[in-house]
Amino acid sequence: MSAAPDPRLEQQPYRWPVPPEGGWTADDLDRIPGLPPHTELIDGSLVFMSPQTAFHGRAMRLFENALLDQAPADLDVLREMTIRLDERNRPEPDVLVFPAEANTGPRQTWFRPEDVVLAVEVVSDDSVQRDREVKPRKYAAAGVRHFWRVEADEEGVPVVYVYELDPALKVYVPTGIHRDKLTLTVPFPLEIDLTAINRRRP
Repeated sequence: MSAAPDPRLEQQPYRWPVPPEGGWTADDLDRIPGLPPHTELIDGSLVFMSPQTAFHGRAMRLFENALLDQAPADLDVLREMTIRLDERNRPEPDVLVFPAEANTGPRQTWFRPEDVVLAVEVVSDDSVQRDREVKPRKYAAAGVRHFWRVEADEEGVPVVYVYELDPALKVYVPTGIHRDKLTLTVPFPLEIDLTAINRRRP
C-alpha cells in the first residue's frame, strides 16, 4: 500500500507573465516574479535565453578575463548586466566595460548607455538576428561607443567583428574583423589571443 502524495510537494504550474497593454517597461524587468535568468527586454517584449553552449561560456570567460587584465584602473568589466536603452529596451550584453564610477552598488541591475564604453555580444544559434542586426542598431542609437560581435569559426575559435560609433549619425562603423589575435588601440590598448579560448588560467 502506497502513501498518499503530499500536496505540499506537488509542483504548481508556472504562470507565464501576461504583458500589459503596450508591453513591458524597463522597470518591469526587475519586478516580474520568476523570470528565467538573463531575460532581456526588446521593444517591450520579454526575450528568454536558450541553454548556453560551451563556446558561448568560454568566449565570455576569455573576454571578461582579458578585459579585466588590460583595462585601465578607471574602468571595470562585468558579464551579463543589462543596459537600459530606453523605457522599452533593456538588452543584456554578454560582457560590458564601463567607468568604475558608474557602479552604484551591489543591488544595481542595469547601466545607462552613456556609461557603457564597450558592449560585447557572443552570437548563439537563437540570437543571430538580434546580435547581428537588432542590438547593434539599438546600442548605436543610444550612444554606446564601442561594440564587438563574436562568432565561432569552423574550429570553434572566436572571430571578432569590431565596430565604433559615428557620433554624428549614431550608427556603427566597422573597423575590422579579427581572427587568432585581437589587437586594438581603442577603447584602450589591448591584445587578446583568441586561440586561447579553451586554455584554463594558471
